[in-house]
Amino acid sequence: MGIQFSGPIQARAFFLKFREDHELMHSRDLQKLEGTLSPLHLEEMDLARSLRENKFRIKLCEYSYELLLQYLQKTQALVMLGIINERIIFEVSAGQPSLISDDADVVALVGTSKDLAKQINQKEVHWGLLEDSVEERMEKALSDSDRAEAESKDADAEDNNKKKSSEGGKQGGPLNKKLKKDKLVGATGKNTKSETSMISAAPRVKPELTLPATPVEVEQSILEDLRNRAQLNNLALPSVSFYTFLNTHNGLNCSSISNDGSMVVGGFSDSSVKVWDMAKIGQPAKTSNSQGENGSSQDERLSSTSEGKRPYTLFQGHSGPVYSAAFSPFGDFLLSSSSDSTIRLWSTKLNANLVCYKGHNYPVWDVQFSPVGHYFASASHDRTARIWSMDKIQPLRIMAGHLADVDCVQWHVNCNYIATGSSDKTVRLWDVQTGECIRMFIGHRSMVLSLAMSPDGRYMASGDEDGTIMMWDLSTGRCVSPLAGHNSCVWSLAFSCEGALLASGSADCTVKLWDVASSTKALKMDDTKAGSTNRLRLLKALPTKSTPVYNLRFSRRNLLFASGALSL
Repeated sequence: MGIQFSGPIQARAFFLKFREDHELMHSRDLQKLEGTLSPLHLEEMDLARSLRENKFRIKLCEYSYELLLQYLQKTQALVMLGIINERIIFEVSAGQPSLISDDADVVALVGTSKDLAKQINQKEVHWGLLEDSVEERMEKALSDSDRAEAESKDADAEDNNKKKSSEGGKQGGPLNKKLKKDKLVGATGKNTKSETSMISAAPRVKPELTLPATPVEVEQSILEDLRNRAQLNNLALPSVSFYTFLNTHNGLNCSSISNDGSMVVGGFSDSSVKVWDMAKIGQPAKTSNSQGENGSSQDERLSSTSEGKRPYTLFQGHSGPVYSAAFSPFGDFLLSSSSDSTIRLWSTKLNANLVCYKGHNYPVWDVQFSPVGHYFASASHDRTARIWSMDKIQPLRIMAGHLADVDCVQWHVNCNYIATGSSDKTVRLWDVQTGECIRMFIGHRSMVLSLAMSPDGRYMASGDEDGTIMMWDLSTGRCVSPLAGHNSCVWSLAFSCEGALLASGSADCTVKLWDVASSTKALKMDDTKAGSTNRLRLLKALPTKSTPVYNLRFSRRNLLFASGALSL
């Protein structure tokens, strides 16, 4: 960017001559720059503006750095030296040269100086779980109940065995102790063993936000889910329920699934939001289902008849394409965001729009409820993320700092932080109380499209446009597991309830399951090595016939739900 050309012909020749050198790391950026034909194009392009206003950080080993210095001194390349001083920050590391593909953080565009980025990542992050959370109380109650039940059964067994031993001698003593131990493990191990290994070991923190009260019926529902939760690991993989949208004609922009999988929502280009109740899917239709001339079902047109009912609930209110939709944790509310720069809150019980939130100035790409409901976060083309509460029409906090669109947002499990992924190829972690950026994660080579938090709150996974998945340690700010996960955009990520597995869904029409437990266990054993990474192990790839995966979610019972639109 520091070289001046006399005309577009010379600039084009320069671009073509050196393009191949950067294909591996910056193929998408090159595609954008290829259409630049005049200085006016540079002024209008966000990428060009970022390149001109910020510096590149490049990692080099000592040997390569010495060779570069020798070359510059020998050739007296003053022009190149000027470009380096103005545009590049070198990070020199000890050791032998390594392949570019082995280090996702080898070249990165940073909007701040290296020292400031390091300073941000040195701030303290309380990554633990909320103290006295609903699920923790329910898990404790369930564990105590199972233990008491096991001890009661064992006491009855001991009484019976004592009667038998009085007749048959003392041979039953050791056997009774073993029986008691086995029963206790069988009764309590199902629900507590996995949590103890990862979640129960996590520190507890106090909430920074005022949290809503949880209704009794919701607590009972959570208790029932925990009682029936399947424990997953690298040998016990989840059952998967995949919801496929048919005849969308490329009109479906997003989809989401309720926590228990009972409802599925789709956001469409015609500004509509549609919610399907899974309990009603497959029931005999009371209206004609003949095909129209264009091949689409006529259910929508006939749904207003007196006898008939739509197979979905239609929500209308937006004035532009809907790009994101999300259910509240208990399914009673629904959020949607649109290119009309608004966010709308809907009631799934009343089937009505309750609030229209206005604050963003441009399209809102993503919106997500907090784990406890009531609060939600949004991400927009205006390069900001915002925190909202359902009872206020203005945002509570505005998170500004990204150099390009904020494409996705995700809450931390303790509700004290949100993470944002951006087209500037970085992920940031923000404090919801202060609105301050406390972590900057640099390493992706394309726009970040999806985020997920581990159940213990320590790790975060991010997926990008090139199919790369990276897992980050929030406490240190470094990448612990980089991998080329898919062949196309990673649109959704989800951790299992105990954190042993990570599921990823992609535009390459596959769902993949990754072994997180083994990777994090090895990492903790080797925690002294600051630069150590341990790639996630692929457990299973689940291909769809021809359906890109839009959304993934683990239910509280550890059933994996997925959704997407059939691509014809």
